[in-house]
Amino acid sequence: MWCRLTNGPRVTRAEAARRSLPFVAATAAGAAVALAFAPFGLWPLAILGPAALMALWDGATPRRAAALGFCFNAGTFAAGTYWLYISIHIFGAAPLWVAFLLMLGLVAIMGGYHALLGYAVARWLPARGAWRWLVGIPAAWLLVEWLRGWLLSGFSWLSLGYSQTDTWLARLAPVGGVYLLSAALLVCAGALVMLVRTRGVRARVIAALAFGLPWALAPALDRDWTAPSGPPVQVAVLQGAIPQDIKWLETNRDTTLTLYAKLTREALGTPLIVMPESALPDLANNLAPFLGRLYSEASAHGSALVLGLVRASDDGRDFYNSVVALGEHGVMWYDKYHLVPFAEFFPVPKFVRRWLRLMSLPYSDFTRGRAVQPPLRAAGLSLAAGICYEDAYGSTLARALPRADALVNVTNDAWFGHSTARYQHFQIARMRAIESDRFMVRAANDGISAVVGPRGEVVAEAPEYQATVLRASITPRRGLPPYARVGNWAVVSLAAAALAAAILTQSRRKA
Repeated sequence: MWCRLTNGPRVTRAEAARRSLPFVAATAAGAAVALAFAPFGLWPLAILGPAALMALWDGATPRRAAALGFCFNAGTFAAGTYWLYISIHIFGAAPLWVAFLLMLGLVAIMGGYHALLGYAVARWLPARGAWRWLVGIPAAWLLVEWLRGWLLSGFSWLSLGYSQTDTWLARLAPVGGVYLLSAALLVCAGALVMLVRTRGVRARVIAALAFGLPWALAPALDRDWTAPSGPPVQVAVLQGAIPQDIKWLETNRDTTLTLYAKLTREALGTPLIVMPESALPDLANNLAPFLGRLYSEASAHGSALVLGLVRASDDGRDFYNSVVALGEHGVMWYDKYHLVPFAEFFPVPKFVRRWLRLMSLPYSDFTRGRAVQPPLRAAGLSLAAGICYEDAYGSTLARALPRADALVNVTNDAWFGHSTARYQHFQIARMRAIESDRFMVRAANDGISAVVGPRGEVVAEAPEYQATVLRASITPRRGLPPYARVGNWAVVSLAAAALAAAILTQSRRKA
């Protein structure tokens, strides 16, 4: 049997299948990378997957390399973010075709980043040698990973470095953040390709040294970058475990308020009590009497409250996803800055908004908070606050660290059901604790609620999907690790310089 590929000559189906194998392999390698992250934790795949794509790029034309790059990243995000379907269709009540369209849109955008990367690798980098595998490709890949972490509001999910929270490579995070870990993994991937593709002893020695260097350097950086700044503080995390499909029902409002009042009374006497994102299913403006009673009871027992709430501005025109601290310093607010596209704001034209309204889909926007906000003061602590997805932005969190001695994150991963999303998200949160060398208190609606230590260790974790009070102790810490001082710019600048050097080397060779 014969078939025609594009406008070229007819080929057998066997030949067509053979030609498609590299693209299938790229997609499979990309999908395997998703297994490097929680809950699977097969972290070597964060090296082997990129190495497979680097090998497939060898000898490829720019067009072919772009297609291979697209397949790879599309495979990663199709396998790694399938749970968007749950939030959009099952809990968001969007039609099935809308859910798939949005999912495919995200996968296509993520694939587009690596298509650009593949084209650049084939077009401008050396064809072989250390400048290609140890310098050029790792630098270009890292810059693309960083780019997708902020462009168009950013989506840094599944950045390679997050896979290393439980390896000793994590000791690099306080020095250069998650992107330094990604750079180390990419150099290791390039070194593997170089070991396979080259025959000279000298080249193989260089590749072996490059592979081993990050793993040898990380233990040398195993030190405390911060120091205790006060006595330990007892904390209690309240996990209400309200099912997402009934959380915002008017008929369930009073039941939820009663539950959180009960959990609060169980925790009274603990200096810091933390509740999840939008813990109470109503505008804070409508909950003033309830919050006043809760605040009075807590104050009488020496407790401070930190909880997630949705609030409206005084004129009722703006809505904020917020955290409020009710403690010895009165009332302090933090308003979410990094909003989630198509969940907390809709970057679409007005006619699409009208259509969304007719379809009875969620379409209301939240208003973004200020980029820099002071830490929340409660129980003698200065808390750098984040809401849900905001813990994916390490450089933003770093701005608050000079004045903060602990981290707090409130979230609601019930939107994604019993999927891998909550475990991936918790791994991201742990990376923020490692980068900042501080304790993090994390309150989630139905899990994963936990207290995380400065090395990313899980100090205490609540059982998932159960209403519970989780108790633990944290120690305030002061000081700034190198990453908190410079953010991502040091690693990004080095990557840009390395990429420029590799491109210049190729230009000189051609000349």
